[in-house]
Amino acid sequence: MSRSGTPPRAVTARSRPGKRAAKPVAAAVTPLARRGTAADLAREMGDTLHDALDFRRVVEPGAAGLAASRTLSAADRQHLVACLTASRDRDPATRRVADSRLHLAIAAASGSPSLASAVADVQITLDRLLAAIPVIKRNLDHSDNQHTRIVDAILAGDAGAARGLMEEHCDGTAELLLGLLT
Repeated sequence: MSRSGTPPRAVTARSRPGKRAAKPVAAAVTPLARRGTAADLAREMGDTLHDALDFRRVVEPGAAGLAASRTLSAADRQHLVACLTASRDRDPATRRVADSRLHLAIAAASGSPSLASAVADVQITLDRLLAAIPVIKRNLDHSDNQHTRIVDAILAGDAGAARGLMEEHCDGTAELLLGLLT
């Protein structure tokens, strides 16, 4: 572990197929990513996973509720809608980043830099695990629907609904991730 608490990155060589002879390509790969599946990552996280999910359950609904209680500028509203639209991307290469950006945009709309920082920390903690989950259309549809309802509640200024919907969203994600441990 480094001083920051993150695992050190290992550099591995692999071959890149092509018309010419394969050449080694250096790729930064974390030790966890080399080990395999989402279940492996969840087990490796151990208590860190439970802590991150509990923390997320507190801060993200709070951020959504606070964002809904604020008078958002036209630019803030437009940014939320743009992030929501981007989060619906089904390309696995960009979906995870777009999803995280939506959560960060909601936190930023809360107007609290401390809260936005806390949401960013939990998103970083869970990112690799969330990215390792197999993409299933039904799960994506459900997530997209939840995101839409959360953003709609924020834009409507309904703090209670925004908080409750984000709690539901966080609980569903937690259930999915904790299910990997069984």
